[in-house]
Amino acid sequence: MSRVNYPMNPDVMITSIFQSLTKSEQKVAEVVRNRLKEAVYWSVSDLSEHAGVGETTVIRFCRKLGYRGYQDFKLAVAQNGTESTIQEYGEVQDDDSMFLLAQKVTAENKATLQNTVSLVHPESMEEAANKIIVANKIYLFGVGASGIMAQQAQYRFMRLGYHAECASDSHVIAMNCSLVRKGDVVIGLSTSGSTKDLVDAIAIAKSNGAYIICITNHMKSPVTKHGDVALLTSGVEDPLHGGAFSSLISQMHVLDMLTRYIERQQKDKSLLALQKTAKAVSDKLY
Repeated sequence: MSRVNYPMNPDVMITSIFQSLTKSEQKVAEVVRNRLKEAVYWSVSDLSEHAGVGETTVIRFCRKLGYRGYQDFKLAVAQNGTESTIQEYGEVQDDDSMFLLAQKVTAENKATLQNTVSLVHPESMEEAANKIIVANKIYLFGVGASGIMAQQAQYRFMRLGYHAECASDSHVIAMNCSLVRKGDVVIGLSTSGSTKDLVDAIAIAKSNGAYIICITNHMKSPVTKHGDVALLTSGVEDPLHGGAFSSLISQMHVLDMLTRYIERQQKDKSLLALQKTAKAVSDKLY
């Protein structure tokens, strides 16, 4: 399903796909992550030797990232710089002043946005936008923090004149998915891509003929198996920090790019809807 035809940051791509790699391929990924600056000068034999795997494993690793082969992968590394993103101020420490902490968090969020942009696949974004433009109805689903972002996206689509509905309760999501039909678009938001309540419901929506858009950190996560297109995000969170703001920032950035593209493709319709919805709530303000 996923197509990588544009130069993307290899380091970010590895993070997105890491969990779906085999143990041998993960060895290659770890070597590349730790020695990216050197790896750009290595031959396929050099990398396979450093990782302790066969050359075919290296080639398979590159193809799973979406590159045609090892040389294509090396070219992407060179085009995106030979070093991983380095935070200008370093990681947040317990004894940081409020001012220094603010600088570090800002640098982290800036890196999140840059990494998210590096994962944008223009053809996938355009395909998703075009399906939304002609959709009978748009459904937005997410559980937990992703559910909050689904609600924000519903609000934005409504302002642009689209019939949009969102849900974050697992039962309501499942019931909605059982009722969708061909011509509807379902957008599933999940940072991990492994939220069972969402994945199971998306599978039902897919079987009913809906077009599925997945917004997730992981290219080959369970939810993308049922998707027609995957829009990748780049927020970093561990099991203790589920729903981290960085993940929501990344989701919001993808949705912002998507809705802005749609707004400009449907300029007259969008302007009319924006005027109508603005007028509808104008008397709610002092």
